[in-house]
Amino acid sequence: QVQLVESGGGLVQPGGSLRLSCAASGIAFSIYNMRWYRQAPGKQRELVAGITNIGRTNYEEFVKGRFTISRDNAKNTVTLQMNTLKPEDTAVYYCNAVHIASANNYWGQGTQVTVSS
Repeated sequence: QVQLVESGGGLVQPGGSLRLSCAASGIAFSIYNMRWYRQAPGKQRELVAGITNIGRTNYEEFVKGRFTISRDNAKNTVTLQMNTLKPEDTAVYYCNAVHIASANNYWGQGTQVTVSS
């Protein structure tokens, strides 16, 4: 059974930091590209950042310079370090795994990030 379990969300003040983690099980993690998405209330889910199975990263413009995605293939985890958080970063953050060949993909249950003073 495939599971993606996110953790690390919470309430933080503007300008603060959070580190999200996603632990994967039931998949051959090293042959999956990993992505973080987010969905704010009343808005569509949007891509935040991605990392390929070999570690190549990409970021949406609105998080460049503030967020860092990384992965540990030995531990089957992907993390999202979020710095200089803004109120508009408030959303539920989802981990997504996409097989490099078949494009089969899986989602975590999400973790809430709230940026507020």
